[in-house]
This record gives sequence, structure tokens and C-alpha cells, in this order.
Amino acid sequence: MDSRSRRSIVFGSLPAQNQMPPGSMKALQLVVSDAAAARQKLLDRGVEASELSVITEAEGGTFFGFSGPDGNSWAVQEIRARARKPLIPTDHVGLSEWARR
Repeated sequence: MDSRSRRSIVFGSLPAQNQMPPGSMKALQLVVSDAAAARQKLLDRGVEASELSVITEAEGGTFFGFSGPDGNSWAVQEIRARARKPLIPTDHVGLSEWARR
């Protein structure tokens, strides 16, 4: 959730995306390696976020939520393993490089 983040969220203007009224997306999910740190970054930026909810101490059992300015709601889940083993490797060159192959 900072400029060095290896995460991305893609929004577009495809016809199906334009048919969704603002606020119609509920419980979009983000996965982070540290939910407390991610929540604090949002709070520091003036975003209202729910308290951390620890459903289970097991990996993946900590959540919090927030809503974007358009009313879409987001669930943020902590999976600590993502810090050690991201889904996209750090040496990933990106789609533009892949597309040139």
C-alpha cells in the first residue's frame, strides 16, 4: 500500500465495467502481509477503516474493512506468507515485457 508495493488493482472502462453503478461492488478483497500496518496507512490517509478482526490466530484469519469514496467496500485479509513468498515474484518484468515475447 505504498509506492514500493508489488500489488495492483486494475480499473477500466470496458462496457461491463461501465454498467456497474458506483458503490455496487461489495467485499472486494485485498491480501496483505501485515493487516495492522495496512490499516494504519489507510487511517493515516484519512480513510475510515474497521477495527482488526481476528477470526482465528491461524494464517489468514485476520481481517479489516473499509469503503472507497465511490461506496465500494473492501475486505483486507492478512496472509503473512505473502511477505516471504509473493504471488508475483519480485523479479517479475510486467505484462508489457511478457507481451513482447
